[in-house]
Amino acid sequence: MAGTSLIALIDDIAAILDDVSVMTKVAAKKTAGVLGDDLALNAEQVSGVRADRELPVVWAVAKGSFKNKLILVPGALAISAFIPWLITPLLMIGGGYLCYEGFEKLAHVFLHSKKEDTAHHDKVAKALSDPGTDMVAFEKKKIQGAIRTDFVLSAEIIVISLGTVKDAPFASQAAVVSIIAFTMTVGVYGLVAGIVKLDDGGLALIKSTAKNSWGSFKRRLGRGILVFAPYLMKTLSVVGTAAMFLVGGGILLHGIPDSHSYVHQAVLAVKSIPKVGGLFAMLTPMLTNAGVGIIAGALLMTINSLSQRLRGKPQPQA
Repeated sequence: MAGTSLIALIDDIAAILDDVSVMTKVAAKKTAGVLGDDLALNAEQVSGVRADRELPVVWAVAKGSFKNKLILVPGALAISAFIPWLITPLLMIGGGYLCYEGFEKLAHVFLHSKKEDTAHHDKVAKALSDPGTDMVAFEKKKIQGAIRTDFVLSAEIIVISLGTVKDAPFASQAAVVSIIAFTMTVGVYGLVAGIVKLDDGGLALIKSTAKNSWGSFKRRLGRGILVFAPYLMKTLSVVGTAAMFLVGGGILLHGIPDSHSYVHQAVLAVKSIPKVGGLFAMLTPMLTNAGVGIIAGALLMTINSLSQRLRGKPQPQA
């Protein structure tokens, strides 16, 4: 009997772990939109920091991120245990914030010229090159700003993760949310550390003095990395913005009654188009999510702008 009970217990544990693994994968996919933006934002946060201080700054922000998770994960699990009806409204708020932030990025691209961005960059570079600039205070401000940004993005990741497992047992919820929180933090800041040191790696390869073919290859690779690094940052930003609309719009649609039946009807209608119907049918849900995300972002940004004008507050730079 003892052996049978042990086997049954092991089987139950294996089944729970399998369920947790599946739910974690689903939660990871749902939070991918925030991850892209998290990467781009945190990589940008260390811009202007001296090369020898980039990794210490990233590590300081990573420690702040872990502290954020220690606050957010228990808080999210307490909401799930005691006021589970609050999960959907929080998801809607998180989805709306994603759409707003994504549209704010679009507005910046279309409303600001390259000349303005270049002037701002030159102004920051000039201030940093000034011997009178307090670099300790500058780093501290960067770190504090990055940790505040991380808190908002971490809250979105955790709420979205919790939303995917809200019907699961509490133990599974705790396991999934904790795994997502930990792996996202390690993954994001590990990648950020790699991204910010790409240019240093490229420069180190270029300085190779070897006269053989291996040395020539390293120098070519170094030049390639230096050319690639800025495009990587731009790509992360674009992909992150697009994913914000897709994920945010999808969350908002999920909270609207009968919305999925309308999307399904649209898919069936598009599928009937000769030759290209199958392809368009696959793209319809994604395009619908993106469309809802863009419209919601535009509405929220308009409301925020009008609210600030009515209160007499200065308009923030888009």
